[in-house]
Amino acid sequence: MTRPNRPRYAARLNAFRQPGEGIAGMIAAAGRVGGLDAADLNYPDHFDGQTPEALSGMLGRAGMALNGLAMRYYTEPAFSIGAFTNPDRTVRQKAIDLTRQGIDACRAMGGGVMTLWMGQDGFDYAFQGDYARMWDDTVAALQAVADHDPQMDVAVEYKPNEPRAHALMPDVGTTLLGVREADRPNLGVTLDFAHVLYADEMPAHTAHLIARHSRLLGVHLNDGYGKRDDGLMAGTVHPVATVELFVELGRIGYDGVIYFDTFPDHGGLDPVEEARTNIALVERLRTLAGRIGDLPDLRAAIDRQDAAASQRIVAREVFGA
Repeated sequence: MTRPNRPRYAARLNAFRQPGEGIAGMIAAAGRVGGLDAADLNYPDHFDGQTPEALSGMLGRAGMALNGLAMRYYTEPAFSIGAFTNPDRTVRQKAIDLTRQGIDACRAMGGGVMTLWMGQDGFDYAFQGDYARMWDDTVAALQAVADHDPQMDVAVEYKPNEPRAHALMPDVGTTLLGVREADRPNLGVTLDFAHVLYADEMPAHTAHLIARHSRLLGVHLNDGYGKRDDGLMAGTVHPVATVELFVELGRIGYDGVIYFDTFPDHGGLDPVEEARTNIALVERLRTLAGRIGDLPDLRAAIDRQDAAASQRIVAREVFGA
């Protein structure tokens, strides 16, 4: 299965969707990639008409294990103006209860992390919401879902916007503030490379801040141009920043799953070949990171903040210059 000291790889299952096929077809297609040995399922949409036992069987037959589940609140129309930030207490409780059910399903399948992408929690207009109330309700909801199963990790995956014009937790600093206020040991953060670019952040710096002030519970790898959530193949636009991220992940001791959150379906790519390319590129970049991170001359250049020297060293190692 997994080589020692190498994170397992997972991919976005919806990328493998084919007309007329459900979750079974997606899992089977992901299993044909070779090299994907973990999966994250979306809750509740991937569980429509399926039991946790049946889904575990599908994953096993495809040679994959469950890493965790990712909550999706777009299946419920009432959540369109907020799940945890909804002005209606009943709707907020429904979102909390749905998340608790997802945590139970994750536990039943042997997963270890529930990822919360709170895309509906935000605002679109000035004077639309009470910021203090939305913040307090979200912190209380994080506490409620974290307390439901203290042995299950709960990760917040932030994103600047979409579908709301402004997310309540749009960047690493705001997210870390919310996680700190919630103050639960099983809470942490998931880093999504394209979301980080979109938030005008540097991925390695973001990873350091998460590890310094909380826990890095997941890494979603992809790439993009920083204008939106492009979901391009890993390392295709920002290879040097990707290598630096892997150097930092090694420094902080991250050994979890690398999840390819990419969108081959948006560009008409063959999802199996796209996933194979992600794995090949990342294996190469991780190997480079393992070598670059130990170079004394690079460390010395960084200590001097000598960008001219450090870029020549990195170019030599990455591009053969």
